[in-house]
Amino acid sequence: MKKIVYWLPRILSILFIAFISVFALDVFSEPRWLLALFIHLIPGYFLVAITIVAWKHEILGGFLFLIAGFALLIFTHFEALIIGIPAFVIGALFLGKMCFSKT
Repeated sequence: MKKIVYWLPRILSILFIAFISVFALDVFSEPRWLLALFIHLIPGYFLVAITIVAWKHEILGGFLFLIAGFALLIFTHFEALIIGIPAFVIGALFLGKMCFSKT
């Protein structure tokens, strides 16, 4: 159980980054597709940075994922709720480690 609690949010965050990055693949019909690809991958860069922080500092990473989920909802005027849900789940799983750890 301890290994599942440790690895599940990490694996889900990597899968979430891959899912978000797939949306950047629609830029190859653009004339300056390399620049467009870089710009469309900016949310993925932020999620990679949050995942790196969360890998070692679970509580901080959990709060950062929750903030990222709220920021996504605010910037899209709650239209991207289905995409924001995984960020909330991952943040809750990183914070859930507090409940399962014995001090």
